[in-house]
Amino acid sequence: MPPRLPPSDAHPFGPAVGRLVNEFASLPGIGRKTAERLTNYIVGCPKRDALALADAIRLVKDTVRHCSLCFNLTDQELCGVCSDPRRDRTHICVVEQPRDVTALESTGAFTGTYHVLGGRVSPLEGITPADLTIDALVDRVKRDEVTEIIMALNPTLEGDGTALYLSNLFSEITVHGQPVQITRLARGIATGSVLEFANKEMLSDALRGRQSF
Repeated sequence: MPPRLPPSDAHPFGPAVGRLVNEFASLPGIGRKTAERLTNYIVGCPKRDALALADAIRLVKDTVRHCSLCFNLTDQELCGVCSDPRRDRTHICVVEQPRDVTALESTGAFTGTYHVLGGRVSPLEGITPADLTIDALVDRVKRDEVTEIIMALNPTLEGDGTALYLSNLFSEITVHGQPVQITRLARGIATGSVLEFANKEMLSDALRGRQSF
């Protein structure tokens, strides 16, 4: 008797199709039915279209990296924001993830620069300040003589805790004898929400209405 396929790879069209379904289903926000639909599209589309998708994924994984200054995602040494001479480097907006930069940039309301922490302090998950890009942020604040740091972290328990940690850290740093101003997004963004799902108007109002931390 031939060996049976593992249940996870079992599929009427064969193990190759089953594997692709499983790979799609492992993506965030993709359920089993959606994975089946995507797989059926890939199987039925022209080979050049499927390979173009595969090449695009390969190119992203081969070329995209973190900006050497702010840790946003880019395919260059510096991201588009950091390499733009028109941006105000004395104002830094601190976010958790690169997708938050995308959300805030879509408003067109901010002309400063960003700093991506790479997460937030979460003792329950074993994430400490040392696991984030906080040291690099401190260096930027001192080097660029930053006058304002905007806390644009997600309004969650961990996000607020991280913002509080940073505000205490920067309360000891001065620029030209003056303390660095620490602000946060206005609470037009509901507690417990996520920046990437907020609409442009909400984010724009939150940026313009930021307040002292």
